[in-house]
Amino acid sequence: MTLRRTAALALPLALGLLGGAVTPAQAATTSPAPLSCQGKTIDTKAPIHYRTETLINAPLSKIWRLQTDVERWPSWQEPVLSNERLDRGPLRKNSRFRWTTPAPPTATTPVHQIQRGECLRWSGPAVGEGLSIDNGVHVWTFTEVKGGVLVRTEENWAGAQVEADVPTATKFLGWGLEAWLKDLKTTAESHC
Repeated sequence: MTLRRTAALALPLALGLLGGAVTPAQAATTSPAPLSCQGKTIDTKAPIHYRTETLINAPLSKIWRLQTDVERWPSWQEPVLSNERLDRGPLRKNSRFRWTTPAPPTATTPVHQIQRGECLRWSGPAVGEGLSIDNGVHVWTFTEVKGGVLVRTEENWAGAQVEADVPTATKFLGWGLEAWLKDLKTTAESHC
């Protein structure tokens, strides 16, 4: 499905690296309005949503470069084992890539909306051993504020397997998104 869809569920399930409970305040269902990129949001009718954010003390250009250079994700996100761009040039609308986590690679992840330095939205399925997400939509927003850049992310999942246990699926989605933001923050704030 979406880039990190596979990573978000596969990481906690396959590796058991992340722990802790997702608090109800972090669930997207408690957010007033979904994040959007060029007017497009997650699938608000999907039963599984999660939204989180962090303040990153780094230049927006560095954060944006890290997030959109998908082929380099394995260098700063442990759960991303590989990532292959299926087109050339900068990440843009209709760009596609295939990435691998402990779950098998996604067939393709298409970028639907992108606005340089502001937002990014992609979607797709994630299907692997013990994992089946028919569709997920992931939105990222980046806002310069005092002290750095506020990075927000929101995602939804849909599909019979994940919908069979919404609380557990939401917890796994949350763990994955929290880990992704933590890795992005750590990498962006490093002086390397």
